[in-house]
Amino acid sequence: MSALLMGCSDSGSGASGSGAAKASAGQATAAGKKLAALAQKAADQGSLGVIVRVDTGDGKPVEIAKQAAWTKDDHRIAADDRFRVGSNTKTVTATLVLQQVAAGKIGLDDTVEKWLPGVVQGGADITVRMLLNHTSGLGDFLLTPEFLPSLTGQEKRTWTPRELLAITPEQDPPAEPGETYSYSNANYEALGLILEKATGSGLAELIEDKITGPLKMKDSFLATDADWDTGKNSGKQHVTGYEPDAARLKEILSGTVDLPDGVGFAGAERPGDNVDTSAIDPSWSWAAGGMVSTARDWQTFLTALNSGELLPEAQLKQMRTTVDAPEEGGGYGLGLMRVDTACGTVWGHTGGLPGYSSEIYTDASGTRSVAVFTSTNFGIKEKAAATANKALVDAATCTMLGKQMK
Repeated sequence: MSALLMGCSDSGSGASGSGAAKASAGQATAAGKKLAALAQKAADQGSLGVIVRVDTGDGKPVEIAKQAAWTKDDHRIAADDRFRVGSNTKTVTATLVLQQVAAGKIGLDDTVEKWLPGVVQGGADITVRMLLNHTSGLGDFLLTPEFLPSLTGQEKRTWTPRELLAITPEQDPPAEPGETYSYSNANYEALGLILEKATGSGLAELIEDKITGPLKMKDSFLATDADWDTGKNSGKQHVTGYEPDAARLKEILSGTVDLPDGVGFAGAERPGDNVDTSAIDPSWSWAAGGMVSTARDWQTFLTALNSGELLPEAQLKQMRTTVDAPEEGGGYGLGLMRVDTACGTVWGHTGGLPGYSSEIYTDASGTRSVAVFTSTNFGIKEKAAATANKALVDAATCTMLGKQMK
């Protein structure tokens, strides 16, 4: 999400009493209609399927689900469908780590070598804090020749976190631990292992015991394979995800990633040079991105976190202590992004897996929240799709903050 949003202004200022209530209701209806129109435009321009949920804290959330016409043959999208939230999972992992920090079991300045001897190259100089805020100096394994076939679903292999850490390269260009911010999934694979060692519990168990269970997030779980029909609310329908076929994908990434010819996502062919990526196994992403959830569930989590329900004040302050991360729209804390928009600062994260992209934020108090889910990840990198998607996210974020785009 870009920080360069259009200007905005407070809505409904100056009204009072019953007149204010009526004005507020009218503005909410108008905002909902505008968001619905923007969501449909985004879907038609390449987002394909869109879920928008805005909660201003008054108990009356706006819920929108729109999709391109041809996708209805695969699935009729609904606002409460399950979704792969990808790297939003990092905020859950970071919350679990900071709970252990508060309990005195993990130290932010502990070295990785202390917890995982011999597992992470250079681990004696990398701290838990550096893993959390992506200043470890580790590169990412995502586009390595060894892993790329699994990312695209062409190779069906179950990767362990230790195997992924073993193929993780150093940053390019190289950086010393603590020197620069560089986003890497490897950091959170290591954090998941540290959590399990410190607690003696599996990550999925920790998530259920500390997060999803207490918050009654019945539609949320950590994926261990490609199966959607799991968790306490099995049978819940899920969003169908899509990505461009090999030829279109290479064109989209031209100039940024040099993909070998013929590299594309596994899945059934769909209209518009798309493939259905819903059955690609995301379990490799684990502590870095393996959660399945819904817009409502994830807003419940993020609201609880930013309102101080899940962490003591000291640890929430540490989580919000950021390093510069302009590519994220502002700064990156300990598993939490600060995004500086023209309508105000928001806190949350983004996520992306084959077929799924998401942005979920709250205001500073955790009172207001917004979620925008899109049923393609690489597909919204095309110019028309990117423009329409940005317009939707910008408008939804400003609506969440009680402001209007000019």
